[in-house]
Amino acid sequence: MKRIILFLFAICLMLPAVAQNNKALEKALKKEYKVKMKEFKKEGWKIFGSTRSLDVALLQHYQKLAKDGEYNYEIVGNCSRFKSKNLGHQACINNACNIYAQKAKRKVQGDIVSDIAGNGDDASGEFDHFYAAYESKVQKEINGELEETFSVIKDNKDGTYEMQTFFIVSESAATRARIRAYENAAKESGAAQKYAQKVREFVAKGFNPQGESTED
Repeated sequence: MKRIILFLFAICLMLPAVAQNNKALEKALKKEYKVKMKEFKKEGWKIFGSTRSLDVALLQHYQKLAKDGEYNYEIVGNCSRFKSKNLGHQACINNACNIYAQKAKRKVQGDIVSDIAGNGDDASGEFDHFYAAYESKVQKEINGELEETFSVIKDNKDGTYEMQTFFIVSESAATRARIRAYENAAKESGAAQKYAQKVREFVAKGFNPQGESTED
């Protein structure tokens, strides 16, 4: 009973801090929204493939990014100088998947080099094939985990267009995709199998596509 009371008391102490953090986040997102809308209008971007206004689409995008209880990250796919809008949209999707896969590869490569090599095991050459295979398979697996929120398009006035497609990926979904990619890539790499437990830990570690790990 005493433990329950202490636990409830601790929660009560945390609530004001949580509320304060939520207000700070709401204020920051509001500022970010205004800056982004100003940028869109100045550069001539318009909503693509949606009956919603750009204002509403961007607001909903930021709301999903700030969803409580989840680590959500933004990925933006870019494509330019295309004539077919549908093909351009697909190119943006591919670009977003490629961006995530490249960053995921660099993250796990950095962990492998710093940890395994740091412990005196010279396995750098052994992992070269694994890195390439892992990147390729992450690109494939993450495709099904990205949540597209909206796209904007700009007319270049020469018969071609530019497009940006905005996605949100949750860390839980992305982790599942990375693990599937690792399991398939490891089949092609003796080094990944040799250090299987350690590499899997690196792959499963929280990863922010905007550049930072979510845990130490």
